[in-house]
Amino acid sequence: MSTLAILTAAGSGTRLGRDLPKALVELDGVPLVLHAARRLAAAGVVDRLVVTAPAGAAAAVRDLLTADPLVGLPLEVVDGGATRQASVAAGLARAGDDVDVVLVHDAARPFAPAALVRRVVAAVRAGHGAVVPGLPVVDTIKTVSGGEQDAASAHGSERAAGTVEAVTGTPERALLRAVQTPQGFDRALLVRAHAAGAARAAADHLAATDDAGLVEALGERVVVVPGDEAAMKITTERDMHLAALYAGLVA
Repeated sequence: MSTLAILTAAGSGTRLGRDLPKALVELDGVPLVLHAARRLAAAGVVDRLVVTAPAGAAAAVRDLLTADPLVGLPLEVVDGGATRQASVAAGLARAGDDVDVVLVHDAARPFAPAALVRRVVAAVRAGHGAVVPGLPVVDTIKTVSGGEQDAASAHGSERAAGTVEAVTGTPERALLRAVQTPQGFDRALLVRAHAAGAARAAADHLAATDDAGLVEALGERVVVVPGDEAAMKITTERDMHLAALYAGLVA
């Protein structure tokens, strides 16, 4: 049996403010998708790689990854979908019967350490059907009811807060985790979760942003293993500067 890694790289990355898809933005002269693929390969526990590419960029991504000696994995590049859920489903469709473990990783987390990848795979192979890495939350978190117009703002007060949100609760911080990728799954469970998730997305017009959420929706157990700060997600230009600090630190 083998481990397949699905590397999602089809996002537009509009919040990063570049004129090309985020996965192709370079950091230290190397596109983010290549950084991420190198880290997956370095873990030594991934047997095959499927990359979901931005529209019109599949050939360029394929050439980039196959030419890099640090990747060195059998790989396939497929067109991504309109949503992350659709992109993962496209990659999952390429998993053969020999695959028993599937990793789902975001190219927007280019410096996830090899040790983190190994930790997730080991937990799946230990019998946990769905595994996510996570970090303790350091901020106090509030749940809110949604935005409403402040009464003072409606009357033009200079001290008005504008849109305000009513606090509905304060979760216990010790029980919160900020979830990262790669997330690991038993292949059969992930296939079942995506099939159910596709039906919900079609009915509710809402795609999942997290594969573990699809498994949770089935009522199946998801476990968390320790994450790593180096596996931070790049969303904004500020994140690019922070990721540059990790570029020289992560093996």
